[in-house]
Amino acid sequence: MAVEKDAIGLQPVPYDGVDCKSIDSDTQRLAEMGYTQDMKRNFSVWSVLAVGFSVTNSWFGISAALVTGINSGGPVLIVYGIILIALISTCVGISLSELSSAMPNSGGQYYWANELAPKKYANFASYLTGGISWAGSIFTSASVALAVGSAGVGCIQLAHPHLVIEPWMVFVGYQVVNAVAYMFNCYGRILPRIATVSIYTSLVSFFVILITVPAKAPTHQNARFVFANFVNNTGWAESGIAFIVGLINTNWAFACLDCATHLAEEVAHPEKMIPIAIMGTVGIGFVTAFCYSISMFFSMNDLQALFNTSTGVTILELFYQAIGNKTGAILLEVLIIATGLGCEIACHTWQARLCWSFARDRGLPGSRYWAHVDERLEVPLYAHTMSCAWVAILGSLYLGSYTAFNR
Repeated sequence: MAVEKDAIGLQPVPYDGVDCKSIDSDTQRLAEMGYTQDMKRNFSVWSVLAVGFSVTNSWFGISAALVTGINSGGPVLIVYGIILIALISTCVGISLSELSSAMPNSGGQYYWANELAPKKYANFASYLTGGISWAGSIFTSASVALAVGSAGVGCIQLAHPHLVIEPWMVFVGYQVVNAVAYMFNCYGRILPRIATVSIYTSLVSFFVILITVPAKAPTHQNARFVFANFVNNTGWAESGIAFIVGLINTNWAFACLDCATHLAEEVAHPEKMIPIAIMGTVGIGFVTAFCYSISMFFSMNDLQALFNTSTGVTILELFYQAIGNKTGAILLEVLIIATGLGCEIACHTWQARLCWSFARDRGLPGSRYWAHVDERLEVPLYAHTMSCAWVAILGSLYLGSYTAFNR
């Protein structure tokens, strides 16, 4: 918990009278910021990287939001957009790494905003940053739950062609994914192992799909299609506008780089480990997303069929075109779903830490409840539960408006 200070003012005070020399260096540094060590430091640099990459999961992001990219630029947008956004993400990652090294705190951006903003605006900047960051984590969790739920329903439709997908079916899938991720995040001790399994699942799935799809595709596109074919189905007359709109796809594939910063109080030597996790996420994300996109576009047969697939899942239709049979396509999509579940679990880890740290600084109504850490489970259970409840509520929007969840 945070020791006595103004709400969102983040003004450190002595660590409950404890001599800082008698505690380890990480706890001492946290004490100097005005906080007690409430979370267990169960994570290693690899498991923090695993959480960070599982949230960002660039190649999964390309798959989940593929329809946006191919409608707003086609292969050109995604191939070159990945390069562009990766360069921007590298710059963002360097800035996040520098700040997390200098001030390793679970509050992340909102803590830094308070420390670096002019004193006159520090509280406002900190509160605004914290609120937006937490809301962003909630919406990210919702988008991943929707992507995974849609993928599951799409597999059922592919196996049963006469099935007409209704919004309530996707809604049910969405809620199941949200509930599963919630349960896994209720046990702090196992989270590092879950994160490790998630990153291995993602990388193994990536390699299997990367090799299988082009190897089984009956025909392959030429280089001009992959590197020079621009598609504009947005309704905008200007291709430049379409390209900018389509960058939503590649930007989503590199989003949430701050995730690792919110685990600063759960890993030893965070000033070293968090920057490694952040830059590792960018590096792995670029290599996997770039190679994956090129492989998929060379294996594509009918671009128009991807737009109009009855499954509602673009990448599943691409698998079906390449593999040529439903069972094979569904098995590959199951790998996507498994990767997506790992992504959703990591998103819940991220949103819970953001909610907890923000409440710890009294940034939320009823903060004393949300800032509580369950000593037995070793997680901020109340903050986690409230965050997941908001994700569940957001799912209801899909029943009323597809546009609200249109990626």
